[in-house]
Amino acid sequence: MRYFLEVAYDGTRFHGWQTQPNALTVQEVLDDAISKVFRVPQVDSIGSGRTDTGVHAGQQWVHVDLPQVITPEEIVYKLNRLLPPDIAVRHAKQVGPEAHTRFDAISRTYEYYITLEKNPFLVRHAYFLSRRPNVEQMNLAAQALLELEDFTTFSKVKGDTKHYRCTITQAFWQERDNKLVFTVQANRFLRGMVRLIVGTLLDVGKGKLSVNRFREIIEKQDRSSSSGAAPSEGLFLHRVDYPTGYFEQQQILFKQEAKRLQAMKSSPNQEE
Repeated sequence: MRYFLEVAYDGTRFHGWQTQPNALTVQEVLDDAISKVFRVPQVDSIGSGRTDTGVHAGQQWVHVDLPQVITPEEIVYKLNRLLPPDIAVRHAKQVGPEAHTRFDAISRTYEYYITLEKNPFLVRHAYFLSRRPNVEQMNLAAQALLELEDFTTFSKVKGDTKHYRCTITQAFWQERDNKLVFTVQANRFLRGMVRLIVGTLLDVGKGKLSVNRFREIIEKQDRSSSSGAAPSEGLFLHRVDYPTGYFEQQQILFKQEAKRLQAMKSSPNQEE
């Protein structure tokens, strides 16, 4: 039976989401907890997106297959008892056997946090700037993100990306709770893309780049022309969206699958 888990984590001590050799990752810790709690020898969870080293998630959806029907409340309770304090399962959803956290998602939203005051309680969750950037100029520059679709400039060289086209539907800065917050939403993101965008927009805000030059940098499709990536501590995978009515439909498919499997177990062996 397949389940979606809504996971949140502080990425400070992890080398990103995806399991990799000789490095502690969120996926590794989560899979290990699932294996122990539900006695599954091998767990191959799939996340709705990958976060890099030090990046956080307020909402990361993960799907996993378990050998029995389990209530969402039981999944949340048992996993949170074993998971470390910096990883939490917020909700669980029963879904159909073909549901996929990555391929079924229609958009992802990231938020980047900047604090303009030195605050020891925000060291791990916001990037400290000693001088306020020009937010108006950064918002003007960010409009280009909504009008263009090839973001080769804001991609890392490594990876198996087949193309660099993304449809960005939101990109704006706002002041919130004494912090500057950059919100960007798209159907997909390239590896390292958001931090490279933020770093380059900050150069606009500092007067190092003009609004027009920011657009030209994107159109140039040259990775070397972007500014350095903004630090990881300020970045959060904020939300992952699915089509309207998605989870209601998946609940129906889950029940159908449970009935099908139950019928198979209760029917006599045809070979006997």
